[in-house]
Amino acid sequence: MSKPRLATIACILKNHRDLLTKYLSFAVAGAILVGTVAIAGLAFASPIAQNPAPETRHGAGTLIYGLDISNYEPLYDWNASPAEFGIIKATEGTDFRDASFARHWRELGKKGIVRGAYHYGHPRNNPIAEAEHFLSVVNSQPAGAGDLLVLDLETADGRSVAEVNAWAKTWLSYVKDKTGITPMFYSGWNFANKYGAGLAQYPLWVAHYSKAKGAVTPPADWKSWTIHQYSEIPVDQNVSALTADQLRGLGRRTA
Repeated sequence: MSKPRLATIACILKNHRDLLTKYLSFAVAGAILVGTVAIAGLAFASPIAQNPAPETRHGAGTLIYGLDISNYEPLYDWNASPAEFGIIKATEGTDFRDASFARHWRELGKKGIVRGAYHYGHPRNNPIAEAEHFLSVVNSQPAGAGDLLVLDLETADGRSVAEVNAWAKTWLSYVKDKTGITPMFYSGWNFANKYGAGLAQYPLWVAHYSKAKGAVTPPADWKSWTIHQYSEIPVDQNVSALTADQLRGLGRRTA
């Protein structure tokens, strides 16, 4: 093969190589750009999943947004939360203490929003024993004006409607007598409607996930609801038709 012919072939091969190099460069740059946009999208989506922005308008009124938290979310970041009130689990039964209660209680105190503590009740136990257990744990923490107290009742433990109803009345009245605070009553709509007769004097916190925020009707003897828990994803989310100051008015009078 002569040198002039080889030189021509070499030149052609070089041009093809240069074109291929440029093509690959553009392809790699495009892939990097797509990956960067995808990662950026994930970065922006993550905080929304943790703290969904609440809708606060309902008809002519305003709904305030709040959360309830337990040991399932022990490190929840209240500082980054849009919540205007927070209610946290303190106790269950006669001996269970929520391990994250003290931390949540302290963090809510620092944030300065309305806070409350709830007890998960079991009608198979003595209601006075459960109420005393709840109060001993709550009273072990610093108190603040406006602190709320709540009975969470979701199980009948095989007891009759009359027995569960009597159990709830005993627990609620005992806590009210001991603290001067009228406790809230929390339950799912169906449970409250079945077992809640005669409890209308206690502010209602009702769970109903199939209803839009604030669009729930009160069950049993209640004429109105105080808090509506409308979702449990990614955490238990709630709205209240009361203002923050009105919610505080249901809690402790003084620290």
